[in-house]
Amino acid sequence: MGSEGGVTEVHEEKALVGSCGLYCGLCPRYQSKAPSRCPGCQLGGQHSYCSVYRCVTKRGFTTCAECSEYPCERLLRVVGVEKGLDSFVSHKPALPNLDEIKQDGLDSFLQEQRKRRLLAEHLISNYNAGRSMTLYCTACVLMPPRAIDRAINKMKKLLTNGQVDRSNQKEVAKAMRKLIQGLASELSIDLALRRR
Repeated sequence: MGSEGGVTEVHEEKALVGSCGLYCGLCPRYQSKAPSRCPGCQLGGQHSYCSVYRCVTKRGFTTCAECSEYPCERLLRVVGVEKGLDSFVSHKPALPNLDEIKQDGLDSFLQEQRKRRLLAEHLISNYNAGRSMTLYCTACVLMPPRAIDRAINKMKKLLTNGQVDRSNQKEVAKAMRKLIQGLASELSIDLALRRR
């Protein structure tokens, strides 16, 4: 990835912003290595069923934040504002993300999301025993990046001091999940996805 003022990074991240304000780079389906991996909403195809995606594409926008009708009933229904439901990723930040895009611009938003995505990828690569991806993605969506950095730094100390056996990947993943859940609790952030 390029480093000249973040221009290349922002361009690459644009493909990962959902029309509805969700950021695909922090979705477990995007982070998955499975054959069913999702490439992100902006690449279309599998998401042509999404009424928000179709509406935004038809109007020539990238996100709903560009529309004079924002926030419309369709968007509110799709992101589950009334029912408070999530899918593979938390829908809680959809509207705040769109507000941020509207206020500060897409490039600024994407620079922040890139930081979050890289943190999630670090957690998944180094502290996952196969069952932590959704938690790590959700944590990186909802928690401030500095809190995730704190968890990573605490884990490094635990590993260096031998308090966690680095050769036991399940123990490492369990310890990291506990650190993240503890920090989320301190910040009054609920990491559970809202289901029916």
